[in-house]
Amino acid sequence: MLLDYRWWQRDRDSASVLSLFDLLAAFDTISHGILLGWLHGFGVGSSEVNEDFVILPNVTLGFHIFDNYCSRQITYLATLRLLSTKNRFVPNYKCDPEDRLIAVIGGLDSETSRYMATILNVYKIPQITYGSLVLGLSDEILLSSLYRMVPNEFSQYSGIVQLLIYFRWTWIGLFAVDDDNGERFFQAMVPMLFTNHICFAFIKRTPKWTDLAELLDLFLDDLEKFHSLMKSKANVFIAHGTLVSMLNLIWYLQVAALDSHTGKVWIVTEQWDFTLSDYQKTMDIHPFHGAISFSIHSNEVPGFKTFLENVQPFWRREDGFIQDFWEKTFGCLLKNDKMDEDEESKKQCTGEENLENLPGTFFEMRMTGHSYNIYNAAHSIAHTLHTIYEARANARARIPEESLKFWHLQPWQVLPISVCNDHCHPGLYKKKKEGEPFCCYICVPCPERKISTQKDMDFCTECQEDEYSNIEQNQCIPKLLNYLSYEQLLGMTSMVSSIAFALTTVWVLRTFWKHQDTPIVKANNRSLTYALLFSLCLCFLCSLLFIGKPTPITCLLRQTAFGIVFSLALSSVLAKTITVLLAFVATKPGSKMRKWVGRRLGDTIVLSCSSIQVCICSLWLFTSPPFPDRDTYSFHEEIILECNEGSATMFYLVLGYMSFLAMVSFSVAFFARKLPDSFNEAKFITFSMLVFCSVWVSFVPMYLSTKGKYVVVVEVFSILTSSAGLLSCIFFPKCYIIIFRPELNNKEQLIRR
Repeated sequence: MLLDYRWWQRDRDSASVLSLFDLLAAFDTISHGILLGWLHGFGVGSSEVNEDFVILPNVTLGFHIFDNYCSRQITYLATLRLLSTKNRFVPNYKCDPEDRLIAVIGGLDSETSRYMATILNVYKIPQITYGSLVLGLSDEILLSSLYRMVPNEFSQYSGIVQLLIYFRWTWIGLFAVDDDNGERFFQAMVPMLFTNHICFAFIKRTPKWTDLAELLDLFLDDLEKFHSLMKSKANVFIAHGTLVSMLNLIWYLQVAALDSHTGKVWIVTEQWDFTLSDYQKTMDIHPFHGAISFSIHSNEVPGFKTFLENVQPFWRREDGFIQDFWEKTFGCLLKNDKMDEDEESKKQCTGEENLENLPGTFFEMRMTGHSYNIYNAAHSIAHTLHTIYEARANARARIPEESLKFWHLQPWQVLPISVCNDHCHPGLYKKKKEGEPFCCYICVPCPERKISTQKDMDFCTECQEDEYSNIEQNQCIPKLLNYLSYEQLLGMTSMVSSIAFALTTVWVLRTFWKHQDTPIVKANNRSLTYALLFSLCLCFLCSLLFIGKPTPITCLLRQTAFGIVFSLALSSVLAKTITVLLAFVATKPGSKMRKWVGRRLGDTIVLSCSSIQVCICSLWLFTSPPFPDRDTYSFHEEIILECNEGSATMFYLVLGYMSFLAMVSFSVAFFARKLPDSFNEAKFITFSMLVFCSVWVSFVPMYLSTKGKYVVVVEVFSILTSSAGLLSCIFFPKCYIIIFRPELNNKEQLIRR
């Protein structure tokens, strides 16, 4: 139900006074349920206000009534019509200065109130709801201009649980419409039942009223399941009451076998509405006789019954509203000059029909709780306007100019706030003003990682380590996990590159093994060549340990395996370089270095240099080993899954030792690059070590300046680049001769070259 009150300044004794019925003449499709609330609440409340010479003298309080037909689209449309000129749908434009919206009464449920609030809050138009609401955290700001005539709906749930405990009903069924309101009912009710050791046999979500054809399909598909629910051992059913849920249940019970729901007790919330439309007058509601309903407090309104007894269809002949209601209610036609022959043959209304003879489910002669809230809402608005009227009247007496400003009243000026400053909305906290009373404060945004979820909080609460605050600073959101995974483009590229380089190294090793007796392979110690190729293959593969979610095993192996394997490769390069240098010195006449030249020297260099790195890594693992860790502070919205190195000193010691081996290899190769030896590969080693050192010198600042998965990407890139530099600079020239220029792969040609 969607209703609005509008007011006009008129002379009460003048013939131009607009009556309540005149204002409703344009709306002839009002449903019976809307009319019942109007007759009960507005009819009496507005009449009392307009006929009272004390409240709002010389002012007529008028209203318009809209029916939203349980439709979100029609609710939005009706709300926009309230902001438009009468009889012309032009939102936000009014050509009648006397037709101005002051307040809206409506929204029996939370869903309707939210739809209306999205538009009304823009204009700060107060919305007074006569039904209980279930409001979430996000509704605090959206419904800031909403005022309720009844308490929050959760108070009913506690009463229902106490009722179940009192009668020892511990096996029950739950019904609600399949929408947001019904879901909130289940979310609130189920935990309370569990806490009090009450079990539910089933939870039934009845279809929501949307498309009629779709609703019928759902109804037919669900009918057999509903029949089995009625045969369950649960004899107490709790229904989240709305007009829609009541109609759904009546439909089900009308079709289901009558003996399947006898002896059942229904407990319904206060939103439950037994008001039926004219075509539903004959519906059997026998299953609901004896139902226990939580109702809204109401009092007998003096003169209300007399008011209903005196309702006549010809009160205002120019008003088709009451006439349409009379015809639909009593199934007859009111005679008028425009009736055709077919209509004249139908049953004619006498005007003497009695509302008291109608079924109670169709029309009640007493004021219901909802009607009483509408009645109170009408009086609340009237008394508010009267208070403002008196205040402005006093101002006019003191300042004559104020007489022109009285009717420039804005909607947001109807329930005024008397505070030192505006409320601090969620996301802000109160900060005391120096030298001012404690009621005066400023609203300050919460710091990063902190939130406030209620109005006027004195301080902000900090989110947990694995959460971050949203932009509004009123909610903590779980952080996303940040690590280099195989599914990401960087992770996939790194994995493919590692495998491709490893396979390339295997191909080079196979080529050298196949041509192991050729001069170019035999030069500079074949065993060192094989050791270098094997270690380079492992270097490429060890980069895979850096991809994926960190685990205790991968964290232990990442840096240690990388350090040992790289030291093996650098030791092999150093051994090959020293072999070249000693081979040249040993060829001089009378040289004493010949006894040092041989395979044993290279193996000794490789084993001794690699063993030092093995000792360093072993000491690292025994004293302060790496372990999986979570960095929750570097990024606001992400948690970095990383390997904590355990000891940064040991990590840099491993890198430092590899740098030492690289610098020694580079220095020795640099001095031996121009030796007149036909089998000298020192020049290639020099260039490869230059590439190697350039990569790892640039690695340190990049490693220290990046965060998250990009730290891992930098390290993987450095491993692949430096290893590829060694492979390509040392072995690709030899592979070129072996494969494409085999005529050069002989001792005579090499000596000549």
